[in-house]
Amino acid sequence: MPAAAAVLGVCAWLAFPGSAMAQAWPAGKPISLVVGYPAGGSVDLVARIVAEPLSKRLGTPVVVENVGGAGGTIGAQKVVNAAADGYTLLLGSGSEVSIARLFNTAVKYNGETDLSAIGMVGVTPMVFVTHPKTGVKTIAEAIAKSRRERGKLSFASSGVGTPLHISGELINMMAGTTFLHVPYRGAPQQLQDLMGGNVDFSVSVLSSVLPHIEAGRMVALGVTTPTRSKAAPTIPALGEDPMLKGYDMNVWFGLFGPQKLPPAMVARLN
Repeated sequence: MPAAAAVLGVCAWLAFPGSAMAQAWPAGKPISLVVGYPAGGSVDLVARIVAEPLSKRLGTPVVVENVGGAGGTIGAQKVVNAAADGYTLLLGSGSEVSIARLFNTAVKYNGETDLSAIGMVGVTPMVFVTHPKTGVKTIAEAIAKSRRERGKLSFASSGVGTPLHISGELINMMAGTTFLHVPYRGAPQQLQDLMGGNVDFSVSVLSSVLPHIEAGRMVALGVTTPTRSKAAPTIPALGEDPMLKGYDMNVWFGLFGPQKLPPAMVARLN
């Protein structure tokens, strides 16, 4: 199954024709679609799925611009500071738009007031994974191992304050485990270190790691949504384990512009 299959459904809104969007975007120059993470991660994947049909409907090129670092906030800040002319947009997630400022005092913008919300693109599950060398095959085994080796096992995420980070800490809170958080700048290095055995576990977006799971390079212990994902129905939901009953987390993606983006542009993009 292609990795994009896990997120294609979130972009269904792009499939509908829109005669009002047939003419070229105001000045016909390229639009920068900013992603606050390095290439290869889930937000980048969704942005590239969105960019091509958006370009066709607006009649102008849409170029994905990766501005990684600080849990997506550097890219988001670039859009906050950009001119509200429709040529700098953000393909963002809950991390940099809503959560980051609650964890990091260095984040000076408020995603709710300093960005123009254009529309929700969709949601996708995360998944708790490990590398085969740990010998862990289920979330119950991971919980038991953490309790035996308290403070010795680590889990990776794509940054402090991201939904991936919070998901791992929620496992700690609900199951009484002590997985130590190791934040990364983005998914590529995070996944490379997991497969290399430099970290023990990882919370990752399902679409980013599904090819590695299917190839046997990672072991999936559970998705973070209340029920199994249709994209990977053989992977259990974490909440199926009695210690994690009621566990429910996901990642959402949305399209945003600078604060004073004209309402007519917001309406046309939506």
